Amino acid sequence: MQLGAFSISLAVKDLAASREFYEKLGFKAVGGEAGENWLIMKNADCVIGLFQGMFE
Repeated sequence: MQLGAFSISLAVKDLAASREFYEKLGFKAVGGEAGENWLIMKNADCVIGLFQGMFE
C-alpha cells in the first residue's frame, strides 16, 4: 500500500513546545503564524498543522 503525501491537523495546548518537539523529529516550520497560534510543519512529504486554541 502506497500512501504518498499526507497531512494531519493537531490541536495542541502549547504551540512553542509542540514546535520544539516536531523540530527534534526533523520537521521545519514552512507556514502559518506563531503569533496567531498556528504553524505548518513539514518533513519530506509529511505535513502537520499545529493549532493552539482553535478547536475544542
